[in-house]
Amino acid sequence: MGAGLGIAAFTALGVPASVLAQTAGKPNVVILATGGTIAGAGASALNSATYAAAKVPVDKLLAGLPELANVANVKGEQVSQIASESFTNDNLMKLGKRISALVKQADVDGIVVTHGTDTLEETAYFLNLVIRTSKPIVVVGSMRPGTALSADGALNLFDAVSVAASKDAVGKGVLVTMNDEIQSGRDVAKTINIKTEAFKSQWGPLGMVVEGQNYWFRAPVKRHTAQSEFNIDEFEALAPVDIVYGYGNVPRATVDAVGKSGIKALIHAGTGNGSVADRVVPALQEIRAKGIQVVRSSRVPAGFVLRNAEQPDDKYDWVVAHDLNPQKARILAAVALTKNIDSKELQRIFWQY
Repeated sequence: MGAGLGIAAFTALGVPASVLAQTAGKPNVVILATGGTIAGAGASALNSATYAAAKVPVDKLLAGLPELANVANVKGEQVSQIASESFTNDNLMKLGKRISALVKQADVDGIVVTHGTDTLEETAYFLNLVIRTSKPIVVVGSMRPGTALSADGALNLFDAVSVAASKDAVGKGVLVTMNDEIQSGRDVAKTINIKTEAFKSQWGPLGMVVEGQNYWFRAPVKRHTAQSEFNIDEFEALAPVDIVYGYGNVPRATVDAVGKSGIKALIHAGTGNGSVADRVVPALQEIRAKGIQVVRSSRVPAGFVLRNAEQPDDKYDWVVAHDLNPQKARILAAVALTKNIDSKELQRIFWQY
């Protein structure tokens, strides 16, 4: 309900007293829809993996889940309608700017973002870095379209709203609710396709949602949201950052080509402990000499990259991504390099965020 208007004022405007009684005292949650499988549809109920994403508008999603009214006053807004593998930096900025505006409103208590799962972890981490608020922001998707047998989207969305409406979620950064779990947007990653338990963190979930009740077991320790030094209101575009993948028999040609594309940083998704092939090391040294930041990440899904192990990072003036996977390392570098910083500052940021 709008701030500053009492029940008598709404009654005078013709709002039934029964409606006011139902909505009074409930948190106000805005659902921003961006598309993805949670808004997808298949040809039949047997199509759980073969379907068209981003087909169902947010108003139909909400109409199909009247139980949301039990936990919050909910309204929906269609920010975009795309499959998340097609998300761009511009999409991130548009979504982030809208969230930043909404959380400043006194009549908004929490935000839910519906999102495709392919890049959900990247969007969640981006928002975790740049939205200056302690209000809950929850990103949610599904692994099956709503038309499929045992579709997971409805329960995931209900859980997301229950978390976004909860005072317990205040100050815990951007969260992801999938498969009954509450995950940190910083830590979580899509670890498998097809299965509904796709989203995991090597450090474990923050909690669980059971029948709309949140149970918490740990809290994030890395800097985020209200404590972040980054603010989406202060920049209009992300810095250009790209990723190069390491593998057996990898040539240096990709690094050479990407290094000429106007990037500010290159994330090297190395093998093992962020290892770099001997023939690629000179290419990375050359682009670093041109002012491009080099960040060693790893294609291994768990563990973390140790500084000055495998490669002499101090000598080469490289940065290590710590426990961030390559795609999240790209997000952090793209945000951090909206400011004019050197490699030491960039390394500090990777340690802290």
